[in-house]
Amino acid sequence: MQLIGSLSSPYVRKVRVLIAEKGLDCPLKLEDVWAANTKIQQNNPLGKVPCLILEDGRALYDSRVICEYLDSLPPANTLIPVSGSERIEVLRWQALADGVLDAGVLMRLEQTQREPRERSEKWLTRQRGKVTAGLESMAKELDDREWCAGARFTLADIAAGCALGWLALRLPEIDWRAAQPNLARHYAKLMTRRSFADSVPK
Repeated sequence: MQLIGSLSSPYVRKVRVLIAEKGLDCPLKLEDVWAANTKIQQNNPLGKVPCLILEDGRALYDSRVICEYLDSLPPANTLIPVSGSERIEVLRWQALADGVLDAGVLMRLEQTQREPRERSEKWLTRQRGKVTAGLESMAKELDDREWCAGARFTLADIAAGCALGWLALRLPEIDWRAAQPNLARHYAKLMTRRSFADSVPK
C-alpha cells in the first residue's frame, strides 16, 4: 500500500496518525495538488488527497473511507468500534471535526486563492461561524472527559486533534486554545503521542 498526500493536509494527517497507531506499513508519497504538474488525477479523479493505493492498484478516497479500510486490517487494535452506539459516536465526532475543517479550509482558500477585491466577507463570516460553533460543540461534548468518545483513544480523538492542529497552523486568528481550554489540554495530551508528534502539519 501507499498513501498519497501532503504534509499540510489535516485529512492526510488523520490517515497518517491512524496508520502509525495501528503500526501499518504504508509509506507516504508526497503530492502537491496545487502544482501545475500534479499527477493526483491519475489516481483520484477529484484531484484531492489523501488517496490510498492498494496492492492491486485500486485507489481509495476520501479520508473517511481510507480510515475505515485501514482500521479493518490487522493488527486488531481497532480505532473505530465495530458496531453499536460506540461506533456511531466515534463516527459522529469524526463528522464534527471534519466539518470544522471543511469550513476552515473554505476560509483559507477564500483568503489565499482570491484577490482581495474578490473576497466575500459574508462568505468568510458564514464559514467562521461554522468553525466557532463546531469548536464550541466539541468543547461541550468533551467536557472534562479523558477521551472524546468512550473510555479509550479512538478515531474521534484523531479527527478532533487533526482539526485543532490545522486551525492552529492556518487560522491562528481563531484562538481556540483561549476560548476552549479543555480542547487545548486535550490537544496537548494528544501531542505526547508519537503518531501526533511525527505528523505535525507544515
